[in-house]
Amino acid sequence: MTTPVDSVTEQAFPTRVLESERPVLVQFWATWCAPCRMVTPIVEQIAEEHAERLDVVKVDVDEEPGLAARHGAFSVPAFVVYSGGAPKESWVGAAPKRALEQKLAAYLR
Repeated sequence: MTTPVDSVTEQAFPTRVLESERPVLVQFWATWCAPCRMVTPIVEQIAEEHAERLDVVKVDVDEEPGLAARHGAFSVPAFVVYSGGAPKESWVGAAPKRALEQKLAAYLR
């Protein structure tokens, strides 16, 4: 059973993402986005399996459009890995679990 990934708001983003001591994967998504719905169970599985090394949160671009725009999420699903308070890597589009884990490999060690 997967663990839900927490949604973060503009207010919580600095604490949950930028000030985190661990790497954080942020999924920018929307309820109307079919690829977002397809990849969400995979992201939740990654969050559960790698909970000791990686935090995972999501931002609804419809509820937080300013936050999404400031962090470069103009298409969804978009993913950004933050480490040490800064974005380190980003990509757009749904992908299989293996491909996502390869993109995250440096942060899962």
